[in-house]
Amino acid sequence: MKDFIKRIDHNSDLPLHRQIESALRDLINSGAYDNGKLLPKEVDLSLAAGVSRNTVRQAYSSLVQEGLLQRKQGVGTIKVASKNVVTHLKKWASFTQDMKDQGIKIKNYQISLEKVPCTEEFEQVFQVSKEKYITKLTRIRGNEECPFVVFESWFHPRIPITDEQKFDKPLNEILEKDYHIIAMKSSEELQAKLADSRISALLGIEKGTPVFFRKRLVYDAGNRIIEYNKCYYRHDKMTYKIDINRSI
Repeated sequence: MKDFIKRIDHNSDLPLHRQIESALRDLINSGAYDNGKLLPKEVDLSLAAGVSRNTVRQAYSSLVQEGLLQRKQGVGTIKVASKNVVTHLKKWASFTQDMKDQGIKIKNYQISLEKVPCTEEFEQVFQVSKEKYITKLTRIRGNEECPFVVFESWFHPRIPITDEQKFDKPLNEILEKDYHIIAMKSSEELQAKLADSRISALLGIEKGTPVFFRKRLVYDAGNRIIEYNKCYYRHDKMTYKIDINRSI
């Protein structure tokens, strides 16, 4: 409990319920509350952290909605026995930040940059001639257990990314800080696919295994395309959570 309390900074600009939510994620991922062990009661956490019970309840509720926790009437709150990683579609956040918020340490299994010929697909996407070469970035990422996502990014020829780049930060952060290119809009498509021999080998799964496939176009403030991105997620390791607000 003392380590939990040390995480709460009443002078921080980050809302208290978000701080408590982050600290709870660490508890969930620590393994200390596996096998049905009850998490601390709301009233106990509120007294220890010096916050209202509603603040703690808000943090718990957020994790329940994500599917990380389950409330049992008259019993308490337990960790849901699921190994799936949740990624959100309600806000613009990097994969790295999304995983960090969940207390998941990401491992890079492969990062490579290469020049590839401009196919008909890229000619249509980027509106360039086939004589051009396109820069392709491949990243295979996961946790310590296994890789669970393949990111393939192709950049418009005007984007000056080179193999001198270390790619040790989120891609949008690299584009903004190192190249002064700010991503402002993303257009995405999601569908289920069966892994072909190439993707199955990269993710360590059998050919024909279902994967989540996401295709994304990223634009700058002038609505010019920056990046064409394809992602392949292991269906047994990733969950997409979509929050939609109704307008009335």
